[in-house]
Amino acid sequence: MLTYIALIRKAEGSDYSVDFPDFPGCISAGRTLEEARKLALEALGFHVEGMLEDGEPLPSPSDLDAVMSQPENRGAVVFLASVTEPAAKSVRVNITLPQDVLNEIDEFARRRGYTRSGFIARAAHETIQREVG
Repeated sequence: MLTYIALIRKAEGSDYSVDFPDFPGCISAGRTLEEARKLALEALGFHVEGMLEDGEPLPSPSDLDAVMSQPENRGAVVFLASVTEPAAKSVRVNITLPQDVLNEIDEFARRRGYTRSGFIARAAHETIQREVG
């Protein structure tokens, strides 16, 4: 998960506005602080989705001190917005298993609503996490 800086601003007599220094052009606004935050997260989600569909890489999150050292950001209030990183590309592999083990995997996966590949990936990941720590 990546966490980006969001900047909330409010000028006298206006709604709250939100922008993201790492995503120029991704802005939002709301009448209340909570509405501004909610709509900003939605706008960021759509922005990121569009970037990924266009094959653009997501930027690295900026450093808070660097963002706040900019004169135009000094009056803004910061909140953090998390974005789920795109899933890793799946790769087809060829493995050999005893037929009885494959049957057990398929039956277990079917009963739990997994695909064969999904179950094997999950089992491998959980085993690695458990043993590596």
